[in-house]
Amino acid sequence: MHPAELLHSQRHVQFDRNRLSIEDVVDIAHQRAQVGLSHDPEFRAAITRGAEFLDRLLREDGTIYGVTTGYGDSCTVNVPPDLVAELPHHLYTYHGCGLGQYLSPAQTRAVMAARLASLSKGFSGVSIELLEQIAHLLKADLLPLIPSEGSVGASGDLTPLSYLAAVLCGEREVSRNGQTITAKKALAEAGLSPLRLRPKEGLAIMNGTAVMTALACLAYDKAAYLTQLSTRITAMASITLDGNAHHFDETLFSVKPHAGMQGIAAWLRSDLPTGEAERNGKRLQDRYSIRCAPHVIGVLADALPFFRSAIENELNSANDNPIIDAENEKVLHGGHFYGGHIAFAMDGMKNAVANLADLLDRQMALMVDSRYNHGLAANLSGMQGPRAAINHGLKALQISASAWTAEALKLTMPASVFSRSTECHNQDKVSMGTIAARDCLRVIELCEQVVAALLITVRQGVWLRQKENPALILSAPIQAMLEALEAQVPAIEEDRRLEPELRALIASMQVKAWKLYA
Repeated sequence: MHPAELLHSQRHVQFDRNRLSIEDVVDIAHQRAQVGLSHDPEFRAAITRGAEFLDRLLREDGTIYGVTTGYGDSCTVNVPPDLVAELPHHLYTYHGCGLGQYLSPAQTRAVMAARLASLSKGFSGVSIELLEQIAHLLKADLLPLIPSEGSVGASGDLTPLSYLAAVLCGEREVSRNGQTITAKKALAEAGLSPLRLRPKEGLAIMNGTAVMTALACLAYDKAAYLTQLSTRITAMASITLDGNAHHFDETLFSVKPHAGMQGIAAWLRSDLPTGEAERNGKRLQDRYSIRCAPHVIGVLADALPFFRSAIENELNSANDNPIIDAENEKVLHGGHFYGGHIAFAMDGMKNAVANLADLLDRQMALMVDSRYNHGLAANLSGMQGPRAAINHGLKALQISASAWTAEALKLTMPASVFSRSTECHNQDKVSMGTIAARDCLRVIELCEQVVAALLITVRQGVWLRQKENPALILSAPIQAMLEALEAQVPAIEEDRRLEPELRALIASMQVKAWKLYA
């Protein structure tokens, strides 16, 4: 979306000292919201007090970590007064050593929003001009090119955030409308002047958890939707397999009081008829991937409130070092840049999401196997007659789904336990939160690919089940989902290449095209 189009957006996210939500960051990331820095005089005065207190302290005391000293292990090195102004420039310059793929435009916007949120709390000693510069970049959609690799998650996301600091000062490169240009040129053409960072501002921009927190916001948004999609797919898989909907009975689930799991079972009940007529002829117990689906999906459903709390608390924290308490005239040295909560949330989330992929992969294995799919064709092939011999239905798709699942499961090793001592043993225990967040997003991506495969599978399976049983009654939600899938995925009779349809289904997931459960 062109920046000018955002003027017509109904959603507005204001940055001040109030709490932001995951949805605020996600909407900014996907250009569904305008960004504004509060004009409230009280807010602006609070920000200014922090910068002025630092100036006064510098004049009166002369020694402030990261302002008149080197950084990290170099905190014992005093910087001569005539070189203090150059120190922030050196900080972002020597951290310009990131590698790997650049963050996507959506991820970059989320990073900028997360950093602006933290600095707006008023405990970082930065100027209002710095906050305005970040807000201007977001409004103009001038996105720093940020390499995704190079952060250990404490002392914050130093290396990736150095690219934001540099761009604010007119250095390095930005992406504008998909094209790479120099930051200097982009700022000039947007009517912006490069910043000259004040004391501590380089440290304030870089010494925080904005990258991991931004990625966590995006991961949460996707994981929550996958919870719903996996439930709807399970309902359609149960129909395909002629399953027993009484496995999701309300009384049954009332005796195991996990609220998220109970919610998944309730969603399945809303999708599946459970009258006595549906009980006749059913297996007494379906296989675990159907019968225990609420117990698998429910782990993620029950974990989501904790993940939200951890992510939003981090998003709404002042997480650089030192903390500047202008009200009480204190400089507080600590470790709020440590991303342990995000690391734990992301390690946990990728485990729960990978289990969704594994669950769905097992469901697919049942549906394509004529030994277990209750009378449907092998590989759910829709071809009949002589040509059935040369058509193979979803055989290869099941192989691919298994490959994606295996890769997702392989990535569930927790990143947070691989702390490394860095920077002359000053950063001797680090969070690995950004690596955990990147891993989590990759697991989610793989799970989305499995989900796309399963959407094709259950669309085909329910179609075949309806042909086998024309009297089959579908609930309104399932009928609506089936019709939506039929519009994207024609029934498979003659073998065809499925990649374009898989990609289209994934694209639909990105915009939450299917309205699932209230």
